[in-house]
Amino acid sequence: MKNKERFVFLECTECRNRNYTTGKRIRAEYKLEKKKYCRFCRGHKVHKEKKV
Repeated sequence: MKNKERFVFLECTECRNRNYTTGKRIRAEYKLEKKKYCRFCRGHKVHKEKKV
């Protein structure tokens, strides 16, 4: 049985810190983009997917 999910980092677009990890389907062709809290910027900012 193959693993169908991989882990990716979510990186803040403003300060470039990698604050979160999450799972993503391997065959998904889209890039994750979520609005999450960044403790370094002290606010809710857009976080984009980066590889582990």
